Amino acid sequence: MIRVAAVGDVHFDRSSGGRLKNYLPQIEARADLLLLAGDLTQTGHLDEARVLADDLACAAIPVAAVLGNHDFHLGQDRELVSMLESRGIVVLEGEAVQFPVRDTMVGVAGIKGFGGGFPGACASEFGESEMKEFIRTTKRQAELLREALLSLQTPYRIALMHYSPVPDTLEGERLEIYPFLGSYLLSEVVDDAEVDIVFHGHAHKGKEKGETVGGVPVRNVAQPVIHHVCNFYSLNKEGVDARSTGIISDS
Repeated sequence: MIRVAAVGDVHFDRSSGGRLKNYLPQIEARADLLLLAGDLTQTGHLDEARVLADDLACAAIPVAAVLGNHDFHLGQDRELVSMLESRGIVVLEGEAVQFPVRDTMVGVAGIKGFGGGFPGACASEFGESEMKEFIRTTKRQAELLREALLSLQTPYRIALMHYSPVPDTLEGERLEIYPFLGSYLLSEVVDDAEVDIVFHGHAHKGKEKGETVGGVPVRNVAQPVIHHVCNFYSLNKEGVDARSTGIISDS
């Protein structure tokens, strides 16, 4: 059994020190790896990233993350990634990483993702150059995720992203903004690559549980959704259990 701790949208700022560090002993006792589903910072400032990096610098389990839209706001995303990686956090931007967990290997492919919408209400690569570029960005993100997932030959495959691949986990958000919260193109990639589970964030008013058309469990782990420091999930190849197996209260 693989035990995963996951959370997104932690939105660290300069005063957030300890929000994860204080719970690391409990997380490490109950999880084999920690995944962060984007919006790691409030505005993408290096000082915010430094606080998060310091919080996780002494983590005893692997930590992998993707960036979210907030992390790009100030245009310091390259420096932000370097800051996090200098503290041992693996930041995935269309790449995959493999972690040994006891007698098996777990593969994690990560991408920020992008918007575009879902069948019946999605944008298309037509018309103005700005609209074409919007959809081309989504397509590029989906293809990077596909390449990363297909590079994995591990028994377990996890897809980590910020934007949602399905509308299920967006329920609670206004329908008008669904196209800015995710894209079905990400879901198609997930189904093609035989993924065990997907973690994402971004939709603060959405719900935790959903699945792709192909039946892959999708979990929205945005902190405003799960209302805890993180959620824990167990994966077992005899039958993936994508339910939360425990929580830590941030109180």
